[in-house]
Amino acid sequence: MASSVTAVAHRGDPYRVRENTLASIRSALAHGADAVEIDVRVTRDGVPVLLHDATLDRLWGHDLRLDRLTHDELTELTAGGVPTLHEALLASGNQRVMVDLPGSTDDSVRRTVDVVRACGAGERAYYCAGAGAMLRVRAADPSAEIALTRTTLAPPGAALLDAVRPRWLNYRFGLVDRALTERLHRDGVLVSVWTVDTGRTMRRLVGTGVDSITTNRIDVLRRVLDDSPAARRR
Repeated sequence: MASSVTAVAHRGDPYRVRENTLASIRSALAHGADAVEIDVRVTRDGVPVLLHDATLDRLWGHDLRLDRLTHDELTELTAGGVPTLHEALLASGNQRVMVDLPGSTDDSVRRTVDVVRACGAGERAYYCAGAGAMLRVRAADPSAEIALTRTTLAPPGAALLDAVRPRWLNYRFGLVDRALTERLHRDGVLVSVWTVDTGRTMRRLVGTGVDSITTNRIDVLRRVLDDSPAARRR
């Protein structure tokens, strides 16, 4: 039975399939993800694609910067393994997609938002990253759903909250306890946490009342959520 906590698959299903690929997205959804988190960067010729790192070294074995490659060059180097954002949105069907924006610029954010809009995915895509990137998203799309990433318990300033208007605050998981989630819920903000890979920690966080958990192990999280007291009561 379903839990009220959103299960977010971090970069797809990376324990089974190479992260940020179409196969990884499909595997995550097949193993029970409610949403898939993807990382989007832009090639030299302006095509939004899925890659977390600034270079191809770790995943694809080429010590080359993505922002210095055209999309055609990237396709040749990776045998088409790095999907475009457009392809990823199609592969995710009607499921939610959490778009992380590492290394964002004004231009890369505009291009990313334009692809989401062109694909008709504005209602199911939402964006996460730090303040700078989320300010760019808000400027590009006044209606965008935003998860403002936080790596500290220091509360974001009122001016930042007014400018970004986040629906979520997206915390490193070790920072979150019940007192924090209750306070944020009173303020009308949803709480998401990242990146949680052990069942014990997942269960603790469910107990704090978080609204979303991001994990590299979507099958483990799915089992934890489906076995939670909240799920059993439904």
